[in-house]
Formats: sequence, C-alpha cells, structure tokens
Amino acid sequence: MNPIEKVAPSLDWMTIVLFASLMVMALGKYMYHSRFLNFIILPFNDKYVLLHNKKGQLLNWFHILLTLFQVVNLSLFVFFVLKAFGVLPGEDPLWVFLMVLGGLVLFQLVKLGLQSFTGFVFNAQELIVGLIFSKTSYLNYSSIILFVANVILTYILKDSKTVIYSAFILILLINGIGAIKLLKNYQKAMFPYFMYFILYLCALEIAPLVLIGSYLKG
Repeated sequence: MNPIEKVAPSLDWMTIVLFASLMVMALGKYMYHSRFLNFIILPFNDKYVLLHNKKGQLLNWFHILLTLFQVVNLSLFVFFVLKAFGVLPGEDPLWVFLMVLGGLVLFQLVKLGLQSFTGFVFNAQELIVGLIFSKTSYLNYSSIILFVANVILTYILKDSKTVIYSAFILILLINGIGAIKLLKNYQKAMFPYFMYFILYLCALEIAPLVLIGSYLKG
C-alpha cells in the first residue's frame, strides 16, 4: 500500500485580507469607542468631523487605522473590478492585489504631499488639513460599503457587476454628501483659493477616475 501524502489546504489570501482589515476596524472601535460612535453616523451627522477636525488629527491612530482599512478594501475592490471586467493581468492574483495596494498607497502619499505643499505655498495649511481630514473621513466611511461588497464578491456573487455598480453608486452618494457638507462648512475659507480648488479637483480627484474609466472601457 502506497503511503498517502496529506497536504494541508492553503489559506485563501482574500479571506486573510478581509479578516485582517476587519480586525483593524475592530481595533479602532475598541480603542476609540466614543469616536467610533460619532464616525459611524457620519453621513447623517457631521459631528465627527466638527469635533475632531483639528491640527494633528491626520496622525491620530483612529484616523490612521480607518485609512488603513479603507486602502486595503479599496485595493481588493479594484482587484475585483479588474477581474469582473476581464482586464486582470495574467499573473498571480495575490501579486496583482499587492501591486494595486502599492499603487494606491503611493498615489495617496503623493497626493497628500502635493496637497500639503500647496497649502504651504498659499499659506493655507490649516484649511488644507481640514479639507483633507473631512474628505478622507468620508472616504473611510465608504470603505464599509467596500468591505461588504468585497465579502459578497468573494463568497456569494463572484464577478457580479451588479454588486460593483451598486457599491460604486453608494460610494458616490456618501462622498457626494461629504462634498456638499465640506463646501458648506468651508465656503468662506475656500473663496480666496477658488481657482486652486478647481485645479485640485481636476488634477487629483477627477482625472484619476477618468483614467480608470477609460482603461476599463478600453
């Protein structure tokens, strides 16, 4: 009788990514419970932004943990979008995910650097930090939608474009609410820098979306 070799099944890397990101969110909730309660109602009440939008909040651990949760889930969602639309590179899926993750992290760091430099040039550091914190907070909230969509795309409806479109619409809705509240809260402060604000939107917010849409369409 030939010996039977037992091979332990390898862990699904997507499950590990989802679980790790969930642990990051849980850690933030555990360490900053009251702040998390304010954050979870952000689209309906901007108390979180008004209370915590102060100097140094970008480096607060709660904000850092949520941003990490956002970047990881955004990267996995982009991976699923590439896969669903048949434009996923023919390489190891985990390696593709890591490249997407690295690209998004690099893009976010470059954008943050450009925003900070512009704020320094125009002597509007406080305004820029406030805008970054508000915008990132709504994007971090959107990552909850991304997490749910990623779970569905991983275990229930694989490569479902309906799930992708639904998540995209909800994300646009949440960040649209954030943009309206941001303009309302900062309209007076932003008026002297109106041209910069328009250039910023075109170069760092709208252009990447146009490039991604063109890539998927092509």
